[in-house]
Amino acid sequence: MISETADTQTAAGVVALGGEPQRDFTDPEAARRAEVILNAAAGGGECGAARDRLEQLFREHRFDARVTLAQSGEEIVAAARRAADDEGIDVVVAGGGDGTINAVASQLVGTEKILGVLPFGTLNHFAKDLGVPLDAEEAARAVVAGRTARMDVGEVNGLIFLNNSSLGLYPTLVREREKLQERSGRGKWSAAFWAAITVLRRYPFVSVRLSVDGREMRRRTPYVFIGNNEYELDAFQVGTRARLDAGELCLHVTRDIGRFGLARLSLRALFGRLREDKDFDALSAREVWIETRHSRLRVATDGEVRIMRPPLRYRVLPGALRVVVPGTEESERGG
Repeated sequence: MISETADTQTAAGVVALGGEPQRDFTDPEAARRAEVILNAAAGGGECGAARDRLEQLFREHRFDARVTLAQSGEEIVAAARRAADDEGIDVVVAGGGDGTINAVASQLVGTEKILGVLPFGTLNHFAKDLGVPLDAEEAARAVVAGRTARMDVGEVNGLIFLNNSSLGLYPTLVREREKLQERSGRGKWSAAFWAAITVLRRYPFVSVRLSVDGREMRRRTPYVFIGNNEYELDAFQVGTRARLDAGELCLHVTRDIGRFGLARLSLRALFGRLREDKDFDALSAREVWIETRHSRLRVATDGEVRIMRPPLRYRVLPGALRVVVPGTEESERGG
């Protein structure tokens, strides 16, 4: 959810958030051309099925919206790139899960295009943290009646992430899950369960040298987690973010602990006592460098796994992405 600064001002048809002029889409004089990019596979096909209703809803709100039903990741990126290059389009709406939102947002970072979010994924982390309603039609209404704000994004070796990036256990688990799905045809959650058992049995470690805003530390660890802005560690809010515009990364890393140590940390997280554990480090930074002896590493960004060559340079890009956010009423319903 977006925290507004004290200098937020409202004028005729314009809202300023943290000094950034914001377009109010309820202004009848505002430009209303939008590109809507839907992932046909998202939500078990629900995203594609909603196409006609979404087109109608945008028309009802006087939006000239071109809706693209993308059949692959390549089509999503290509459509987003075309929209970013089209001077007549103000808003680019991404419909899908966190991976789809990332693919579209990556083409808009550093431009004046505005990202709209329609959550059709399984977890929808970015939409939840923005306060976007999880119902597709309510989310679309939030886009057409919303205002814009500038959000931070994270970057690792030139690759954008909106939520987080990680090394170690999580990217290994994702690859195992994908292999199981390909070989056995299991569903996502069933494959994830058996992949977790396989990964925990192997329990891979990675030895890293970290430079956190110039402060160096070495760890042999099962995972390294880098978040775009601070992730909550309190029991009932763990995994959420109160802000997306604080201009910082968060770093979570454990020490050399075994499976039982990891289970202990999981229990502490449930009770909101993770920060107190001597084997867990939680830091904030604007830049993090990660070096290792490995020539290639599996790196997860917003749930997608890629092979990357170290060193890894993580940095925050403050205010690099313009996003449509709901008004107060929608934020409370969606959060």
